[in-house]
Amino acid sequence: MRMAFDIVRQVLSTLWAHKLRSFLTMFGIAWGVGSLLFLVGVGEGFRSGQHKNMATIGEDVIFLWGGQVPAVEGQQQGMRRYYLTHKDFEDIKSEATLAGNVAPVLGRGDIRAVSDFATASGSVTGSTPNFSQIRYLPQGEGRWLNEGDEEQRRLVCVLGFQMMRNLFPGRPAIGSTVLLNGVRFEVVGVLANIGRQENNLNNVRVYVPFSTMHEYFPMKNAHTPDDISNLVLRPVSRDKHEGAVDQAHQIIARNHGFDAKNKDAFEGWDTVQTQDMVGKIFDGMDVFLGGVGMVTLMLGAIGIVNIMLVSVTERTREIGLMKALGATNRRILMQFFLEGAFLTALSGGTGIAISAGVMALLAMLPTPPGFDLPHIVPGSAAVAVISLSIAGIVAGLYPARKASLLQPVEALRRE
Repeated sequence: MRMAFDIVRQVLSTLWAHKLRSFLTMFGIAWGVGSLLFLVGVGEGFRSGQHKNMATIGEDVIFLWGGQVPAVEGQQQGMRRYYLTHKDFEDIKSEATLAGNVAPVLGRGDIRAVSDFATASGSVTGSTPNFSQIRYLPQGEGRWLNEGDEEQRRLVCVLGFQMMRNLFPGRPAIGSTVLLNGVRFEVVGVLANIGRQENNLNNVRVYVPFSTMHEYFPMKNAHTPDDISNLVLRPVSRDKHEGAVDQAHQIIARNHGFDAKNKDAFEGWDTVQTQDMVGKIFDGMDVFLGGVGMVTLMLGAIGIVNIMLVSVTERTREIGLMKALGATNRRILMQFFLEGAFLTALSGGTGIAISAGVMALLAMLPTPPGFDLPHIVPGSAAVAVISLSIAGIVAGLYPARKASLLQPVEALRRE
């Protein structure tokens, strides 16, 4: 026990005697560990922010719009415009086996909303009750639209969070009435705030039953009374999203008289595909940023090996004297190994602490849209600890073995 204490004391006194060299050596390791954790943490912040943004849309949502059919595939001349219809919705609902849930949407952005207290302009969306099962629409006060509202074409509406605040500032909205282009609607529900209040359009929308919307506010510039704005659907499972899109495309192409193989004729957005693509981008970013941090960490470890080898050369006579006085190879090995391991552990711990501190400071700043706060990723922290362990063993063991193998007589003869 006393021998171990003496070795540790001697290690600390040796490092203190070469403060500048020890500091510069530790700086390389600390910078490498801090860079690794911070860069990966920033990448995960972007990933988390994008995931939260997508979550405000809904889980595994697929949007389908009308499109233009080119006269010749691959060319943009002679385009024929078509709109989705309620029949497309009915056919997809009954025939597309991979579409777990589908809803029609009628949207207008030119409808004026007036309450007893204020006037506001915003979007009005009409859809079936299952729309809230596809899109992310968290219920606040009151209720969502139901089948009775749809079947009886009731004049009821649900307000987005910001629309409620605009029309009923500081006053209860449930049970009150709103005039939409002069038509009186009863407010039966209010949605909870979605995402960033000022940046999410769902917060400034009014939702009404599809049948009511079709009767009072049909689609503008429609070719037929049956036209709708778009369709939203969710596949039966995430891995079936491509099949659900293909089935929907087959039905739309059949109903509108063009070849389903003509992909230029379709317009839509598959959020599952987008999330998968964004995920791959962030995976590549993590690998790149983590690689930069690992290279910096390796350079720091090489610096420690180099400094310890220089230390062995400088202290050759000291090593010879220690051996002449009875120090064993094991003691010499342990002393130099502990010096390298101590430098690595202390500098690595400093790098982790600094990285965590910087991330904590960033947490106090306002975060821009699409970006979440950087945080230490357990996986990258584990990689850093394992890398530090390997670096400490290499940085300490190789120079220590070289020092322990020196012959006392040869070491004492060196100047």
